[in-house]
Amino acid sequence: MVEKVDVLILGSGPTGLGAGTRLHQHGRTDWLLIDQAAEAGGLACTDVTPEGFLFDMGGHVIFSHWDYFDQTINAALGSGPEAWNTLERVSYVWMKQRWVAYPFQNNISALPKEDQIKCLTGLVEAKVKNSLAPTKPKDFDEWILRVMGSGIADLFMRPYNFKVWAVPTNMMQCNWLGERVATVDVERAITNVINNKEDAGWGPNAVFRFPTSGGTGAIWKGVAKMLPAVNQRYNQTVTTINKDAKTVTLADGSSIQYNSLLSTLPLDITLRWLGNPDLADGLQHSSSHIIGLGIRGHCPHGTKCWLYYPESDCPYYRCTVFSNYAKSNCPAENDNLPTLCLGDGRAPESPAAEPGPYWSLMFEVSESQYKPVNQEPVTIGGSSWPALVCDTLMGAIATRLIDPSSEIVSIYHRRIEHGYPTPSLGRDAVLDKALPWLQQHNIWSRGRFGSYKYEVANQDHSMMLGVEAVDNILFGSKELTLNYPDIVNAKKNGELLLRSK
Repeated sequence: MVEKVDVLILGSGPTGLGAGTRLHQHGRTDWLLIDQAAEAGGLACTDVTPEGFLFDMGGHVIFSHWDYFDQTINAALGSGPEAWNTLERVSYVWMKQRWVAYPFQNNISALPKEDQIKCLTGLVEAKVKNSLAPTKPKDFDEWILRVMGSGIADLFMRPYNFKVWAVPTNMMQCNWLGERVATVDVERAITNVINNKEDAGWGPNAVFRFPTSGGTGAIWKGVAKMLPAVNQRYNQTVTTINKDAKTVTLADGSSIQYNSLLSTLPLDITLRWLGNPDLADGLQHSSSHIIGLGIRGHCPHGTKCWLYYPESDCPYYRCTVFSNYAKSNCPAENDNLPTLCLGDGRAPESPAAEPGPYWSLMFEVSESQYKPVNQEPVTIGGSSWPALVCDTLMGAIATRLIDPSSEIVSIYHRRIEHGYPTPSLGRDAVLDKALPWLQQHNIWSRGRFGSYKYEVANQDHSMMLGVEAVDNILFGSKELTLNYPDIVNAKKNGELLLRSK
């Protein structure tokens, strides 16, 4: 017998849980959320190593555009300092064997004189050319050149963005940018060079929050606990969707029939299941590798948060000093742990377990057909790891994050197939066809990969995509986050509330 439900939600990440939260808020009970994982979180989950180090699936921090989002996560964890650490962003770019404050384009005063000249000359030339340009930039690469000039493009923007996206910048559109990339105030840049001034205050995440315990995953476990357990099922793997019968088939052979389906599964997978491979082929994504190192000793990097690496001396594009986000991201100082290996991969002199203190680094590496990653197995610390882990250790030494003699007490690696949804040149044409077509069949594909819009793919965006999709399903309300990213990203949105103020 086929199980029937009014609204079926696929995925328990921020989008799926946002949808469940809104349905519960509206008093609806005929809905079900399923996920293949053992617990809630999706791409916003947190893993724990056997030694007790926590690692997120990337550099997740909390800064929000919505009161609804703030209210929800505060209800889930609490709102005070016992639940949240409030941190000031201390972020740098490592290049030319020095730290350059973030954003790079505001801090070229830290570069060698010859590079300062290249950057400033390029900025001035770009400002003149852009003022005379008759059309908008045709791709991200042209946007970089028009806004920042050839000096910043060649020194930072092109190499860094290739390391992030694993796609050449001339294969990406520029409609997604919004608040994601700092533009350049030419007068400000010149003034900073003349005054040798560090200028690091830009951006929506200059101050951010992070849970005091449990990592980012604790947020979404907390949100899931606010919802009825009877409406959530885990360890449930979807194998196919039948749009005509309105059924979802699971790996165990059972089926669930729905009236409305809210899917957070990757859109390209959904389109292939539904017999539309041509649209699926028009979408691009990169994969992500998360590498974590737990290290004995005191952290030598002060209050630094996340750090950018555009050069070729390391495989990662970003490293987060994850131990700085919360004390609980590392084991207790009196926990005794053996050294697995030294920073350069050598075996330790002694296998004995010793106490801390401990600190940790979390690295992010992208992968695509344009940027392959070495995953051949190698032995590190007595265990087999992809060669990328060894490359990361060597890169951490080259970029002065660790020393060859650093004591590595924990190693972590996870590959995520769908890491970043690429804002490719053909993306919008696919979305303009695919999303309405699915909705005609009562399928709302939403979320970081459900709707494939990186410009609304942070945790707050993702949750609100689920909230607004439910209102669209129930009442036909407009989905502002999905359809008007520039509007929602430009302000604090207070129209929707979990609870009245």
